[in-house]
Amino acid sequence: MKITVAKHAGFCFGVKRATEKLEHAITHRREGESLLTLGDLIHNEVYNASLRSRGVRSVTEAELEEVLSRTDEAHPATLFVRAHGCTAETEERLRRMAQGNPFFAWEDCTCPYVKKIHRIVEGCDPEEQILLLLGAREHPEVVGILSRFAGDKLAFDSPEELECAISQDEDGKLHKKVPVLVAQTTQKLGKWYQSQKKLKKLYTNSIIFDTICSVTESRQTEAEALSKVCDGAIVIGGRASSNTAKLYEICRRSCANTVLISSAKELEAERFSGCDHVVIVAGASTPGDEIEEVYKTMSEMHENFEQMLNAQQCTTLNTGDVVTGTVTHVSDAELQLDVGAGVTGYIKADQISNDPAFKLTENFKNGDQVEAFVIRVSDIEGVAELSKKRADADKNWQTIVAACEEEQILEGKVAEAVKGGVVIYANANRVFIPASQTGVPKDGDLSTLVGTTVQFKVLEIKGKKAVGSIRKVQREIRRAQEADFWANIEVGKVYNGTVKSMTTYGAFVDLGGVDGMVHVTELSWKHIKNPAEVVSIGDPITVFVKSFDPEKKRISLGYKTEETNPWNIFKSQYAVGDIASVKIVSMMPFGAFAEIIDGVDGLIHISQIAMQRIAKPADLLEIGQIVDTRITDIDDEKQKVSLSIRALLEEAAAAAEAMPEDYAEEAPADEQ
Repeated sequence: MKITVAKHAGFCFGVKRATEKLEHAITHRREGESLLTLGDLIHNEVYNASLRSRGVRSVTEAELEEVLSRTDEAHPATLFVRAHGCTAETEERLRRMAQGNPFFAWEDCTCPYVKKIHRIVEGCDPEEQILLLLGAREHPEVVGILSRFAGDKLAFDSPEELECAISQDEDGKLHKKVPVLVAQTTQKLGKWYQSQKKLKKLYTNSIIFDTICSVTESRQTEAEALSKVCDGAIVIGGRASSNTAKLYEICRRSCANTVLISSAKELEAERFSGCDHVVIVAGASTPGDEIEEVYKTMSEMHENFEQMLNAQQCTTLNTGDVVTGTVTHVSDAELQLDVGAGVTGYIKADQISNDPAFKLTENFKNGDQVEAFVIRVSDIEGVAELSKKRADADKNWQTIVAACEEEQILEGKVAEAVKGGVVIYANANRVFIPASQTGVPKDGDLSTLVGTTVQFKVLEIKGKKAVGSIRKVQREIRRAQEADFWANIEVGKVYNGTVKSMTTYGAFVDLGGVDGMVHVTELSWKHIKNPAEVVSIGDPITVFVKSFDPEKKRISLGYKTEETNPWNIFKSQYAVGDIASVKIVSMMPFGAFAEIIDGVDGLIHISQIAMQRIAKPADLLEIGQIVDTRITDIDDEKQKVSLSIRALLEEAAAAAEAMPEDYAEEAPADEQ
């Protein structure tokens, strides 16, 4: 029996985020603190029972006032909003409760993908648009989404229900307003595509937002593919879970022998005893330890069944069998093995290794277990000719075949660049990667990959040839990074990125699989004509999020901060009356402009250049000259600075006039 666990089984990002927040609170619970959840945190009976056993209580909205009345300094309380979210009214109520009682706090554990729908719906115009929501009307997620739209709205559970509602639109609301279509995050893709199709046929102005969680999409697609190649399927998850129910429906369509269980305790493993291939899939609210327990139960059942079969089977050998024998004699020419059934097997040295220096006597000893392929059997002589190389090759090849079937990620070293691609060796098997699947740009140098260890997937098996893709793994990793990035982005968040490219209007920054743009006006406090005046391609750069649009995948970034504002730096270093050493940068008929610090200039009016009247600044000054000045005025509002050379000259003259008298008073009598 082959047992396959779906890659996308178990906690999704939103559920994992919610449970981690609560688990952290349980671990760091304060003395006397009550931990509560608004309804069940997730749709999984086993996990929710575990929470109750650890003192976490689930409350309804009707019980909130009672909770608040019992919360004080000695009995603080923290409430966690479930991953499906709550209504807008409840959210506002919780805010007021927290503001009115300093000992009551609440954690919003709403899934970021659900929050995204909240933002979409809140941004719709109730006067001009009508909201259409594909989802179960009573589901907490759907109730919460509908509460955020004040206009006309319709929740429907199937494309047929939508079509019926459109045909019975007696008030003409659907025709008078622009339809906005969204979906519950865990909806089936088939229903979603059919609903879009029906809406587009009737309305050319409809607005459609693809709000089904990407993890849900991957989970359903994988479940459908696995259920088509198995003869037994186990779906694990809460019976109240919407996404688990949909996984069961999908698997049941292709595999009649499909069961739905909430935990390993409900599994009747004997039901699958005659199966060749059993798959295990799990809903987004299923803990990993439950999946492991089901897999362990199935594996133990399979081992027991195998032992029973082996005891019943005849021990005769046939050409083509793979057998395990015990070494009874070793020489450098061959190995002899006891393979059972009264047959002695032997393996010649050239059927063990291609290395002429390989010594059998140094690598094997009596009692070793060796797996080998049966080349020929002589019943008369009671001997069998075997090949270890063939068994190893077949075993390793099966790992490649299995990796192709299950879309597993493999790792191998690029051995050589050949015509049209590169060759990787994984488990001693040759895998060809076409140039288009290497991730190297078109017409790029494939030899740069040689010697590197890469991750890849096997796309196709042709006889004993395997074709793979590095690019597919890179794309999947990038998509996962993007999903995680968009789920966590927020205005003001700081990222360390790399300058990827530049245009005349800004620089594009790679934030880790997702690009954002710093407009040229955000790169410097000074006026610059081109981003290249500040940054270069490949430069590391620290930026912050100014705004973002998840739908259009656009991010506006900031680079300059108040800490780097030249005016603020100037104000922190200088004040009116200070002496500043400045550089003359330009001259006008009315005066000269001088750089005080990088980015801040001051004006030396023509009347403040010398003690006597001059015709023009160039009579005494020149560009690039360094002069000392006194700061006579700072206009903070207009960010202008007035400088004076004359003030220092007058001060020096006054000091010189006073000098002789002072000197005379202090001089010895014989000098007077």
